[in-house]
Amino acid sequence: MNLKELLHFASDKANFQDLQAYLRFCRNYLEFIASGGLQAVIVSQNEQQYRFYQYKKDGSFNITRPINANLMYDAESAFRITSEFLPAIKAARDIPDSDSQSRAVISNSIYTIQQTIGAALDALPAGKSNTARKINGDLFERLIRLLIVALGVDCTTGTVSIPVQIDGVEQFRMSYQHDLIIRFEEVVKAIGSVKTSSKDRLDKIFIDKFLYSKLTETSLPHVAIFLNDVQRKNTKKARHYGINATFLPGHFKGYTVKLNPLDGVYYCDIRPNMATDPLLKQHIRTIDHFFCTDLWRFLEQTKGAQLKVAQTE
Repeated sequence: MNLKELLHFASDKANFQDLQAYLRFCRNYLEFIASGGLQAVIVSQNEQQYRFYQYKKDGSFNITRPINANLMYDAESAFRITSEFLPAIKAARDIPDSDSQSRAVISNSIYTIQQTIGAALDALPAGKSNTARKINGDLFERLIRLLIVALGVDCTTGTVSIPVQIDGVEQFRMSYQHDLIIRFEEVVKAIGSVKTSSKDRLDKIFIDKFLYSKLTETSLPHVAIFLNDVQRKNTKKARHYGINATFLPGHFKGYTVKLNPLDGVYYCDIRPNMATDPLLKQHIRTIDHFFCTDLWRFLEQTKGAQLKVAQTE
């Protein structure tokens, strides 16, 4: 596929109805890069593992989001996605912490699949950047839901109707939209948010859990899944690009300590301070931990709640 075809496909969310569609697009995009489809690959000046793809004239010479070369598969290693990823996901419950190779296949495949979509959409004209962000975010949410469903777990997006009780008597209901509503036998076991970045979204996720707990006087796991927390920055020198971190550690710590901790925060591309800061590393993990460990803990150990769910997709 050429860039025009890739962009046309990625711009229509209806094209991504199952996991195979995601995998096919990923393979086609990686083959496009391997076949010389780019004008240049620019190395980040401040964190050299990040790359920026620059398109040719057919992509208006646009420059993409930062891509972590340590996580992103290329066309030669893309066989891991087509041959190893889905078997690893389906066997995630049985993959131990010690099996770093299988866990890396899960994390890196999810990262690569989503970044091929985001990078393709970066070829859209500048005036359509907001549209590109919306499509990319929606497709990331759908990808995570499809992966959860592939594990045999009931997961939808939709609105939950929360009963508000006073002295044990329901007074009224409040509705909240959530990206992930994870259920077992019609009982909601966990609620989650899926975003490509925590930028401008962190506050709401913590407050959603706080309000739910206060309104219902119960506890239900609330989780957040992020793709990454980096964005492109221009340096003073022309064509010298670097990355900025968009994660706000002070906000995260403040909400965790003074409001309420989330029950799981997961990244595909985890920032270095999330693995070294004592408080951050206690609450933030790579995305493989969600699929291999925590999802099953929520299903088995959480009492859950009987909530009315209006599915939106």
